[in-house]
Amino acid sequence: MRRARRDGFTLIEVLVALAIVAIGMAAVMGALTSSANTLSYLRDKTLAQWVALNQIASLRLSGQQPSTGNTDGDSDFAGRSWHWRQQVVATEVPGVERIDISVRPADVKAGDDSGWFTTVSGIWGDAVGTPNGFQPPWGTQTLSGLAASPGTQNPRGSR
Repeated sequence: MRRARRDGFTLIEVLVALAIVAIGMAAVMGALTSSANTLSYLRDKTLAQWVALNQIASLRLSGQQPSTGNTDGDSDFAGRSWHWRQQVVATEVPGVERIDISVRPADVKAGDDSGWFTTVSGIWGDAVGTPNGFQPPWGTQTLSGLAASPGTQNPRGSR
């Protein structure tokens, strides 16, 4: 007796197809998870760099020379608390010091020195400037804001 041919898939074919789809979905989920973790890390690293740059800008705008050695502090930025460590060391150039600011989230254990997200370096000193003594407009500050140095103009025009 002859068997009639039926259209459709056998149970084995359906199970193999489902296994292939499941493996593909697992790979896609792994890639999405990895991408989300990378995005979170890069966001935190960028914010940490901004915290460090803000600290260097704050030091420069204070006008007071930072003391040599290590200083620790905390900052709030972008809705998060950050811990920073400032290290000021003398350089081979007299009157110039290097400032290294390392930043990490404030919730990292205090004794863990491996949790720093970033380190940004800057310089400070009397020897940092132009040879002809030109002072940029942001170097002279008044109570009402920034005042231009004599002989300079606002490149955007008067406001």
